[in-house]
Amino acid sequence: MKKIALLILDGLGDRPCNVLHGLTPLQFAYKPNMDRMISEGQGGFMYPVSPGTNTGSDTSHLSLLGYDPRDVYTGRGPFEAMGLGLLMNPGDIAFRANFATVDESGTVIDRRAGRISEGTEALAKAISMEIEGYSFRVRPGVEHRAALVVSGPDLSDKISDSDPHEAGKRVQEIHAIDGSGKKTADLVNRYLKEAGRILNAHGVNLKRKKEGLKPANALLLRGVGKAPLLKPFHEKYGMKGSCIAGIPLIRGIGHLAGLSIVYDERMTGSYDSDYDLKVKKAISVLENEDFVIINFKATDVAGHDGDAFRKVEVIEKVDRAIAPLLSLAKSTVIAITGDHSTPCEMKEHSGDPLPLLVFSDGIRTDFCSYFDERHTIMGSLRLASGDLMQYLLALSGRAEKYGA
Repeated sequence: MKKIALLILDGLGDRPCNVLHGLTPLQFAYKPNMDRMISEGQGGFMYPVSPGTNTGSDTSHLSLLGYDPRDVYTGRGPFEAMGLGLLMNPGDIAFRANFATVDESGTVIDRRAGRISEGTEALAKAISMEIEGYSFRVRPGVEHRAALVVSGPDLSDKISDSDPHEAGKRVQEIHAIDGSGKKTADLVNRYLKEAGRILNAHGVNLKRKKEGLKPANALLLRGVGKAPLLKPFHEKYGMKGSCIAGIPLIRGIGHLAGLSIVYDERMTGSYDSDYDLKVKKAISVLENEDFVIINFKATDVAGHDGDAFRKVEVIEKVDRAIAPLLSLAKSTVIAITGDHSTPCEMKEHSGDPLPLLVFSDGIRTDFCSYFDERHTIMGSLRLASGDLMQYLLALSGRAEKYGA
């Protein structure tokens, strides 16, 4: 049996870019290692969840690991929280959060508080508290990002966001979506009012005001959910595996699936500063384990920024970093794809299918010679993301026989 390495270039898929003379970043990039892999392996397309579905990184990664998000997804909050080290118990709820700047009327001035990067640990600690026996725990993430976990009896995730999702609008009062959410909505509104009072008076924000910086005087909440119960990966597939990712969301998904989390601060940053380290860690993992998933976030960041040349640069850096994986062809099935498309011209996710390559010794080959959105149409693969793990199991000799 072979081992499996699944490499995800977040937001990889794209559309023709004017600045690239009508090419996509994948078409424009010099990527000899990916092109060699696809020419010696198989290529094609993968649909995230289902054709035309515009997925987030959370739902698409669940699907890539073989967990149907239509059955288990409750919201992004739990994955962010778990990825930041906020452990959750059954019944707890979690939110994605932003430290933001609001005026005296509660109107959002800046959803990111000037992309605050210092002092968030102290702010998070100050607004972690208990209210009538309910625990509110805040953990900061990268820059303005954070997560909030609420623990206590009879909590509901059937409540709305407080985040208005754009500047110039007032912070929303949380309300119940159905009858089960009223108590929880009232509780969280009370917490946000108290948290705002503390943040306004906190020394970190008083200092920021003196320096002419935007204070992080509000916490905006969105993406509430309860932690789903996922069947442990090792029970589902009979494999021990690890997750390598720089962003909390993907680490959180890996944690909930029961994968070991491999993390180093050098993997963190808007443009994933150390690609080589991720690949070295993956090779090390595969010495003792059967599966590894690696997430490269920077392609998605470049897409959201509308920076096609940066996306090309990221693809080329990843291609150089994965060169050592070529030597694993005898022992490992290697798959490379994205989790969704983030076209630079759109600066948002789209429902486009994704290029997919599978590489290993002894597998069928097809007519693909280049790994990009156009040439993979020559390939043999047409999969939904939820079918990818089963296909990799088959190629690695791990799939169970179906029928007599």
